[in-house]
Amino acid sequence: MARHTKNDILDAAEYLFAEQGFAQTSMREITNRAQVNLASVNYHFGSKKNRIQSVFKRYFDQLMPDVEKSLASLGVEEGTRGVELLLFSLIPPMLNLNTVSENGTATFVKLLGRGYNETQGHLRRFIMNDYGKCIRALVSGIQCCLPTLPEETLFWRMHFAIGSFVFSMTSSQALTEIAESDFHKHVEIGEVMRQLVPFVAQGLAGSVALEDVV
Repeated sequence: MARHTKNDILDAAEYLFAEQGFAQTSMREITNRAQVNLASVNYHFGSKKNRIQSVFKRYFDQLMPDVEKSLASLGVEEGTRGVELLLFSLIPPMLNLNTVSENGTATFVKLLGRGYNETQGHLRRFIMNDYGKCIRALVSGIQCCLPTLPEETLFWRMHFAIGSFVFSMTSSQALTEIAESDFHKHVEIGEVMRQLVPFVAQGLAGSVALEDVV
């Protein structure tokens, strides 16, 4: 019974966080949707930070081992092509999130977008503490593809790449509807990712430095 109650709370919190954001979601809304009392939420999770982290944990526990396996199976190829291969290797792990919940990939991306746009400093600490090894392996893989790129430049490009990913994925429903209207082609979220990879890879690997254009 306790396990079902905990999962019901997580399901309710996940839906509301994805649709409304973290700050906008109240405890009352979570308890009403989960059909539990306040004491149950406090017993299982305590603070709102714990609820947010627990929602992400369900996805990261599935995603990060899959990403580590994908990275471990890759060879190293320098330049844009190497970055493309690395990014393409992340698509299957992302799509596997549909095994966590129905439309899990889309839900996770919405949550990621909320975390990216809202001030949730505890999330970064949580991710780096619990999944830092995988994050560092991913960054290291990109560095191996772009060995001459200064660390500071890579920082900014990674930031912009994540922004492009989050915006495109959170807008994926609108993008698929436009593609269907304009090109008469039904597009799934995986295809949106595959279209995005070359664009992001070019952005990460681009050779134009700031001093060259100022």
